[in-house]
Amino acid sequence: MEYIIEAENVQKSFGELHAVDGVSFRVKKGESFGLLGPNGAGKTTTIRMIYGFSPMTSGSLKVFGLDVVTDWRRIKSRIGICQQENSLDPDLSVQQNLEVFARYFDIPKKEAQERTRFLLDFISMGHRKGNRVTELSGGLMRRLVIARALINNPELMILDEPTTGLDPQSRHQVWERLEELKSRGLTIVLTTHYMEEAARLCDRLVIVDHGKILVEGKPGELVALYVGREVIEISAPSEELLRWVSSERLDYENLGHRLIIYCKEGDSLFHTISRKFCTGGCDLRLATLEDVFLKLTGRGLRE
Repeated sequence: MEYIIEAENVQKSFGELHAVDGVSFRVKKGESFGLLGPNGAGKTTTIRMIYGFSPMTSGSLKVFGLDVVTDWRRIKSRIGICQQENSLDPDLSVQQNLEVFARYFDIPKKEAQERTRFLLDFISMGHRKGNRVTELSGGLMRRLVIARALINNPELMILDEPTTGLDPQSRHQVWERLEELKSRGLTIVLTTHYMEEAARLCDRLVIVDHGKILVEGKPGELVALYVGREVIEISAPSEELLRWVSSERLDYENLGHRLIIYCKEGDSLFHTISRKFCTGGCDLRLATLEDVFLKLTGRGLRE
């Protein structure tokens, strides 16, 4: 088994704050791997250590079998990075943003021009090559950032919340491009707050909180293991229903104004509850990765 990333007991501390606290995971070649977690959980700090932006406090971290501490220059030429922030040059055209960036990798001018044409066609922006970045929508900017990260033909693509702030149409366009890259065998590591995005793009993922990994696995397997197949939601549950749910030892969350029941087979249980306890506001739906995320990390807002 060939691993592109091997992280063992990686830690990152800022004084007394342990932003990443003993994280260990491996990413296989050709795999799409996700890091999920609330704000401040340690996702971005972890991937910044992977691409060398932030040094580790302790632990072992290898990329392509190379130590990120001693072999960073060799690693850098083989990865592509799509950061959260828009770092495109507003004074340059779409085409120039790619061609100028290619110089950082010592790519010859003619080859950089050829790669730029190919990548602009790949993201369906060839007709916008002469436009300034400031003339682009948010969705087009994100697609251009992804294209720029591919200019050096990387073996590993790192994406930090690649679709945050995009409208649904733009988000789906980015997903389609990333799925095509997956099909070509590119190894991808991404962070995201969109559970639908993680379920769609990730072969495996970890959910992190307070700098630690809570769970690791395939999206569908995590849903089945921690939530079940279906979820019953009841608005304004009665005291009678709450007592009954507790007595039946069901897996549930009482949010006060709403009761959430997790179940392997929800049809018969749903019919029982709706017949005995619900006059309205009782719904049955399929379980999702978001249910797992909220169940494990909680529902409180994070700063």
